[in-house]
Amino acid sequence: MLGSDTFGFTRSELRRLRALKTPAGVQRSLDDLPYNLSFTARSPQKVLRDRTASCLEGGIFAAAALRVLGFPPLIFDLEAEQDTDHVIAIFKLRGHWGAVAKSNFAGCRYREPVYRSLRELAMSYFNIYFNLRGERTLRRYSRPVNLARFDRQNWMTTEKPIWFIAEHLCEIPHIPLLTTAMEKRLTRVDSRTFKAEMLGHRKK
Repeated sequence: MLGSDTFGFTRSELRRLRALKTPAGVQRSLDDLPYNLSFTARSPQKVLRDRTASCLEGGIFAAAALRVLGFPPLIFDLEAEQDTDHVIAIFKLRGHWGAVAKSNFAGCRYREPVYRSLRELAMSYFNIYFNLRGERTLRRYSRPVNLARFDRQNWMTTEKPIWFIAEHLCEIPHIPLLTTAMEKRLTRVDSRTFKAEMLGHRKK
């Protein structure tokens, strides 16, 4: 079980996380990490130590860091067609939602807390959520998941992979963002947008 004061982190690790101070600070720390292209599911503590994160690892790390800063450790899942899903840490300030995320694409990262609903927040990713064929792929989003539900599995500091969180996201219902008619009329992103969003993109 996670310690109520330390969450299982060492004192040094807690100082590093508290030094981030704000959701924007958490985002900056994620931006400083190389994108992890390996098929792994590291705990937030291992992300701190290994200094790399994937989308899944980054979203979960951000939720842990936000928890240390006093926010609930919330994530939600953006579900795509012909593309990978995107796991995002979400937070609420003054009644509005924002997000912190790790992505291999420039625009799929931080969102200021200005969105009135989770649907608004999810749709803010729509126009720049595309696959390498330039197809707009975002289709659904999940309800928030409070990662405190996994405290007994020591999700923040375990040495074992935390695939159980990803599995949970795959099992819960997702809410459609588009109608079938909308999907049929979608265009591909233009070359200028494609190039801009690929800034800093890492390949194996």
